[in-house]
Amino acid sequence: VQLVESGGGSVQAGGSLRLSCAPSTGTFSSPAVAWFRQAPGREREFVAAISSRGAAYPGSVKGRFTISRDNAKNTVWLEMNSLKSEDTAVYYCAAFQGRTYTGSVRNTDFGSWGQGTQVTVSS
Repeated sequence: VQLVESGGGSVQAGGSLRLSCAPSTGTFSSPAVAWFRQAPGREREFVAAISSRGAAYPGSVKGRFTISRDNAKNTVWLEMNSLKSEDTAVYYCAAFQGRTYTGSVRNTDFGSWGQGTQVTVSS
């Protein structure tokens, strides 16, 4: 099942955006869903994950980004506040491919990647 992201756009530094992620068909069946991002010329990097363990973030976005999950709407959200120019990237959501999630942030452990949504922050 492929995931579909939406909600990207262009904002000024200090602004906010909310991204959404939902499966193209069916419901989320993975024990964890994560957001990653990739800027031009850079590696894809972990942004946030949500599972029964709670939410996890790297230091670069902690305190500014919030991941949440609405099971009734079958959607995972990424609320991004206090955006910086360095947040500019294509944002992807992905589902953990294993049976038990123990906190991995490696993109190779995730699949069902969507096409991504562009986030551009101007200073």
